[in-house]
Amino acid sequence: MNYTKEQTQSLKSQTFAYLLVEEKNHILTITLNRPEKKNAINPVLAKEIAYAISYAHHSSDVWVVILAANGDVFCAGGDLKAFLGQGEEMDSTIPEPTGEVILGDLFNGLHKPCIAKVKAPVYAGGFLLICGCTYVYATPDTVFGLPEVKRGLWPFQVMQSMLQVMPPRAVLDYCLRGKALNAMEAQKIGLVNYVTENIDTEVQALAEEITQYSPSAIRLGLEAFDHLKTIPESEAHSYLKKMLSNAIKTEDAKEGMTAFAEKRKPNWKGV
Repeated sequence: MNYTKEQTQSLKSQTFAYLLVEEKNHILTITLNRPEKKNAINPVLAKEIAYAISYAHHSSDVWVVILAANGDVFCAGGDLKAFLGQGEEMDSTIPEPTGEVILGDLFNGLHKPCIAKVKAPVYAGGFLLICGCTYVYATPDTVFGLPEVKRGLWPFQVMQSMLQVMPPRAVLDYCLRGKALNAMEAQKIGLVNYVTENIDTEVQALAEEITQYSPSAIRLGLEAFDHLKTIPESEAHSYLKKMLSNAIKTEDAKEGMTAFAEKRKPNWKGV
């Protein structure tokens, strides 16, 4: 995480320039709010996203994250002029991060389900956000485009993020031809989970469903999922056995087993 628990405890008193953050019933909704610039990511917005994700990671009250966007483009990628020092300055009280903000790595340490609610086109670096999410919901008319090769560039970081959710040959084809895919095509290659007209209702229903399950079990499970990518296959089962032992020791595990025996609904605490 780019911010410590202590830094993120003041989230509710912070001023965000390009982000809307709402927390309700264990669900944190993060909405990109730079519609006049197609939600292109400048240094301030990148910092604000990192701060909100760090808060979600550190807060035991947040069990699910929803990533949304205002405007007619979900995210147009990186604002290159802004990263070169050009562009407007907006008030933001978000502190400086402890290290460089790498968008493609933001979600790796979240260890909580994140649902992308995509109602508008996603281009270029916007893929770094949706590829990091656990689920991607899209409306039928949504377009996903990678135009970099048509501009003399290559989607280097996006390629790495896509390799986490898509077959390698599909990734290369996508990058090589500068494709723009519709939602159904994106679903077929694994970029999108669900395509629906009722996106608001279905995303909210999934988020609420997830909050009915043990947040500590889910957190440890997603932590294990991430860690498995970094260790040899020969070490996997030994590591997972240790994680199971950790899960059994949680208060949620004790509550879950007690509730099952007593035939009642568990009262999760996330610890």
